[in-house]
Amino acid sequence: MIYSRRQFGRLAGASLPLAALKHSYADSFFATGKPDSKFHGVQIGVITPYSYHGLPNDAKALLDFMCADGINATEIQSPPVEEWAGAPKAPPFGGARPAGAGIPPPGPRPKPTPEQTAAQKARAEAMTMWRLAAPMAKFAEFRKMYNDAGVTIYGFKLQLNAESPDAEYDYAFNVTKALGANQLTMEMPDDSALTAKIGRFAKKHKIMVGYHAHTQALPTTWDEAMAQSEYNGINLDIGHYAAAGNRDALAFIRKNHARITSIHLKDRKFRENGGANMPWGEGDTPIKEALQLMKKEGYKFPATIELEYAPPKGSDSEKEIVKCLAYAKAALG
Repeated sequence: MIYSRRQFGRLAGASLPLAALKHSYADSFFATGKPDSKFHGVQIGVITPYSYHGLPNDAKALLDFMCADGINATEIQSPPVEEWAGAPKAPPFGGARPAGAGIPPPGPRPKPTPEQTAAQKARAEAMTMWRLAAPMAKFAEFRKMYNDAGVTIYGFKLQLNAESPDAEYDYAFNVTKALGANQLTMEMPDDSALTAKIGRFAKKHKIMVGYHAHTQALPTTWDEAMAQSEYNGINLDIGHYAAAGNRDALAFIRKNHARITSIHLKDRKFRENGGANMPWGEGDTPIKEALQLMKKEGYKFPATIELEYAPPKGSDSEKEIVKCLAYAKAALG
């Protein structure tokens, strides 16, 4: 894919002057025609489709966004991958947010209504049936489509639960491998028997699992899961970690870097300051310092943009992702 001057201008005008970007972005974009968001050895990616909220979230639209925005790596959630491969389309609950929608405040997410719960159960049953017959060749085709455009997939996010049959566990890891990813990510279960079982399947497939925590995160949150399996790891969201009241994110990364599969980047206020999601650089989360630590120590796990603050008037999630990318590049400069 060849990038137009208009597309390149979106990057240059996001938050940094063109002079600060031209030697990295321009040289790679116009010389190779492919995106490049690896700066000084640190891979910057984006979680999709979640970060592009309020915008088309099918597989090809997401690929076009990433290529136009200069992002060459992603942690991708299951719906666009599975729907591209022929799965039933997901119901709207839990999907992309409408344009301009606010981000929920810190704390527990609202419980689904009985109707939503019933729809989710029916959806889960239909998806299990589909997954047990899904051809892995379709996911290899998905990988090729992304790789040919210059985008690698390092993470696949799919939630496993205690009710999932064993074949669905195998499916999750097989899809991860077919996509070329080295990690399966999911929300941190509160069931130690479940993390133990997931860890056994992870070891069987030799694929790391990165557990993602929200404001329940403490420095010890992942200890039991990691003790259960060498393949149980940490998907550290440093924004949630800060909003949970922790001020030791850098020390946590240093201590656990060998078991961190990736980190999520967002800027949130500390709990005592309200915990709100903020545009990058306006919160209390040490994004810049974490990226600099990754650069200094040569950590190989990726750093993932997860856009959670509401875009200001006149902007949208894509424009804000480009700003976040420019912020990360400047931090690593």
